[in-house]
Amino acid sequence: MKDEAFFVYGKKEISYFKAKDKRLGKVIDKVVHIERETIPDLFSALVHSIVGQQISTKDHSTIWQRMENELGYPLIPTHIAGLDKETLQTFGITFKKEEYIKVAAKKVVDGDLDIERLRFLSDNEVCKELVKLDGIGVWTAEMLLIFSMRRPNILSFGDLAILRGMRMVYHHRQISKKLFEKYKKRLSPYASVASLYFWAVAGGAVLEMKDYATKKRSLKR
Repeated sequence: MKDEAFFVYGKKEISYFKAKDKRLGKVIDKVVHIERETIPDLFSALVHSIVGQQISTKDHSTIWQRMENELGYPLIPTHIAGLDKETLQTFGITFKKEEYIKVAAKKVVDGDLDIERLRFLSDNEVCKELVKLDGIGVWTAEMLLIFSMRRPNILSFGDLAILRGMRMVYHHRQISKKLFEKYKKRLSPYASVASLYFWAVAGGAVLEMKDYATKKRSLKR
């Protein structure tokens, strides 16, 4: 991926969390800086997000690497729209996801989706535009906002790993929508950075932290 970059944050965001959220501040001290790759090309990032739905991070990475090796980067909408179904499925993509990807590519090619215009819209407006696409929900749109557009204030209630990380950091059995909004308000305007640490905690980055949920749930990421 030639133009790959990382989600950028630094002393400003860390100082803010340490002043506003002592528990998260302690997590940051233990985990230190997190480097997460982003995909600046919006169409490639959209396809990447679709591929990652409902599968493990490892499987997602494997499939994406196959696609990059075969199709190159960035992915070209006209190229993707012209591929036959079997080609996309050979990468390990399900039939449904293959349909979603092809429909999205066709909409970009036909001009029904001006994907570059998304850069100039608010977070909520981006989500509203993207969920019009088949197979794109709010979670997928939010991942695009973080990992392509690098928006600073995204915290996804639909991401089970984020909710797990929040339970572990704040010692809750569950994170209700109301409680989630309370924390999001505290973490704003840098909630995307907080998301990186919740994912890290959910993945076991702080060994002594446990999940306080009464019932374990499978992670989306």
